[in-house]
Amino acid sequence: MTQAERRARTRGAILASATRGLSRYGYGNLVLEQVAREAGYTRGALYHQFKDKQDLTLAVIQWIGETWMEEVGPLIERERHPVAALLTLARGHAVYCRRNGARVATALRLEFSGQDHPVAHEIERAYENLVTRCESLIGAAREAGAIPPGPPVRTLALAFVGALDGTAIALSGQEPHDELLTVRAVAGVLGIDPCSYSPTERTTDHTEAPS
Repeated sequence: MTQAERRARTRGAILASATRGLSRYGYGNLVLEQVAREAGYTRGALYHQFKDKQDLTLAVIQWIGETWMEEVGPLIERERHPVAALLTLARGHAVYCRRNGARVATALRLEFSGQDHPVAHEIERAYENLVTRCESLIGAAREAGAIPPGPPVRTLALAFVGALDGTAIALSGQEPHDELLTVRAVAGVLGIDPCSYSPTERTTDHTEAPS
């Protein structure tokens, strides 16, 4: 293993450990020494990668976004129909969140709500990216007549993401019900029958996020 590969492996393990820690304790109570220990490294190894807790948390947010896109993005892109893409997004998101990605994002949004802080800005940017993606698909589905008239597209997208994250978090650890019921929850928001659409990919890869 090259030095770059060892560094990447260390970074990935620390990010995964920090994700779990942020999910359990939040930003304010996160202890970096514990993050390093649970990753299997020393505190010095952590500080060699990240200068402080803020730097680590910003990296976690970016890592979640990147790994989500690597795992869920290709599944969405395979779908030709926007409703099938939305349901596939929900299915893939539920599977991804088995590693607490959704819980971290939601916890940080609540903890930093209304604050002028780099973590607050970054988590809101990531949240807005997801809402915008859903808004685009919902708009296309409505134009195609696939979802009924109702609230503005932006409002519907916000409700969709709320149902998406809320259900995935509430059913954490309850496989495979988390996947099935997350799809049903977002279908209810959209006002559609999920059984009317057959996504190309019914299941997603359950392997760990790349490190």
